[in-house]
Amino acid sequence: MTSSNDSLRNEPIPWDIFHEMRENNLSRWPTGAGVDLDAAVECHQRLPKQKRMAQVIRFAYEHHRTLTQPRGGFGTLGMHLELLRTLQDEGLADLLPTTTDSYTRNERFGEAERGMQESEQAGRSMLNGLPVVNLGVTECAKIVDSVDRPLIVLSGTTMPRLTAEITLAAGFSGYLGSGIAYTASYTKDTSIEQGIRNYQYLDRLVTLYGQRGVEIHRRQPSFLTGTLIPPAIAIAVAILDCLLAVTQGVTHYGLELGQCLCPVQDVAAIRACEELCQEYLTMFGFHNIFTPITSLHWMGAWPHDEAQAMALIVYGGFIAAAAGAVSVTTKSTHEAIGIPTKEANAAGLRATKAGIQLGASLALQGLRDVVDEIDLIKREVRDIVDKTLEMGDGDVCQGVLRACRAGVLDVPWSPNREIQSRVLPARELGGAIRMLDFGNVPIRREIQQFHQEQLQKRATAMGTPLSIDMAIQDVYGISEPLTALPNTLIELGQIG
Repeated sequence: MTSSNDSLRNEPIPWDIFHEMRENNLSRWPTGAGVDLDAAVECHQRLPKQKRMAQVIRFAYEHHRTLTQPRGGFGTLGMHLELLRTLQDEGLADLLPTTTDSYTRNERFGEAERGMQESEQAGRSMLNGLPVVNLGVTECAKIVDSVDRPLIVLSGTTMPRLTAEITLAAGFSGYLGSGIAYTASYTKDTSIEQGIRNYQYLDRLVTLYGQRGVEIHRRQPSFLTGTLIPPAIAIAVAILDCLLAVTQGVTHYGLELGQCLCPVQDVAAIRACEELCQEYLTMFGFHNIFTPITSLHWMGAWPHDEAQAMALIVYGGFIAAAAGAVSVTTKSTHEAIGIPTKEANAAGLRATKAGIQLGASLALQGLRDVVDEIDLIKREVRDIVDKTLEMGDGDVCQGVLRACRAGVLDVPWSPNREIQSRVLPARELGGAIRMLDFGNVPIRREIQQFHQEQLQKRATAMGTPLSIDMAIQDVYGISEPLTALPNTLIELGQIG
């Protein structure tokens, strides 16, 4: 099996080549000249322990704590600092974000500069994040100095090279993103190959910091498109992204899973994810790799009603704690409207913390239904990952590229041209996400039959055929107003 991208291999980038790559990368925008590795290492070493994300995450993991981390970013340094202080002081956030704007994510730095200037003039953010590359190292370092929590970059990009250089040099100690997940979920024309190459650079950079005694919290975003993602698909992508990262030398690699809003499935997915990731790392000879799991609030469509939205927020904290996730990424009651105010964002954090308190003492992992779901997810993931590795003839990169083309590695609702997006998810009666159409995803026949049987039970109960309409209904189901949902008292009132 051959292709035009057979040169991509899952091998560490040689250091001499990497240093040349860094020089070329840093020369692409004027602020790149402000990156000095020696100064960056000294900056990280001066940080107190409570501002080093890797150490904070490890402490939480060892002490069975679930941390809170919002998302957020505004278009100027002043507005962003005000946001972060509100999230820290009023929201009681354990970890703080810096979400980059869409221009920065697509390396349109000139437009990001104009957006920042327009934000200053308007007195409100005209961007959906902070243009960190335009700010440069010195200005970004002011963010680190101005708060008392660790900072993570939420990049949302397939092109992290310059964003990572600037922010890591400024003292940010966490970075979210990966080559397969972001490329498959966020882009139309970027190839999976290029996405992998770009994140090989980032992970080699993180390894360079590690060799100088600075541990960075790397994290992989397996919430994917966020729309009814079956856990097996999310976890399979997480494992493959993890194998790519550790090959570059990363030893601290967190994994994110979006919540399904089915308690049994959410708890099972978090437990299965870490266990399977360690299983495949050991298979490839990688040991002592730290892979903590972060749970994300529902990533699909949200209700406009703030009461309904608040229920999802509390649930998110409850499930993350009950499942043993090391952190939970939070949302606000403004999710259906747009970018939240800093006050709404902080309120979402506090509500999540309340949910964590409610779920922290529960032990759901041993429930029979959860144990059965863990076993089911593991079998599904192994079917996908093993076939992907087989297709690569021993190379993870080639396996991923070939599996994506063949639909073996597939993502529902993906915009990317190289993803077949034939797999079609829908909910069973109990709320778990199953696969209505498997496309070419190589899950064994008896499991496919189980999915179909569970979905058929729902179709029969609803008195409707088993069809794509069920999947479409589920895309928007959580966001429907309560008046559109079945209500027994209303129905009883209609009895003649």
